[in-house]
Amino acid sequence: QVQLVESGGGLVQAGGSLRLSCAASGRTFSIYRMGWFRQAPGKEREFVAAQAWSGGTTWSADYADSVRGRFTISRDNAKNTVYLQMNSLKPEDTAVYYCAASLKFSPLTRAPDSRDFGSWGQGTQVTVSS
Repeated sequence: QVQLVESGGGLVQAGGSLRLSCAASGRTFSIYRMGWFRQAPGKEREFVAAQAWSGGTTWSADYADSVRGRFTISRDNAKNTVYLQMNSLKPEDTAVYYCAASLKFSPLTRAPDSRDFGSWGQGTQVTVSS
């Protein structure tokens, strides 16, 4: 019931930056959590960052330990778009990055995983060269 389209991926050198965008459509007013996952070849999809609605226009952010301090998740409510600003990129950040959304109210005491999201984008490739 929510459609997601990622953009902004590309090829950058180590230490560089990229900003990914995820545009949501459909039942955007019902979104409780939006986040980013990534999957490298031969590896499982892993959590990167997410925002969960915490009342009003406030959203709380969670980050994977591997990206905390380097990546920032943000949103533009008027555009129904969530962003992932990626700084100080490393070759190990190379992966297909997927945007995800959940319509389910589910406060978590752990980091989100893929089971917490019901809608997914097609993914955008991020390649970081050394």
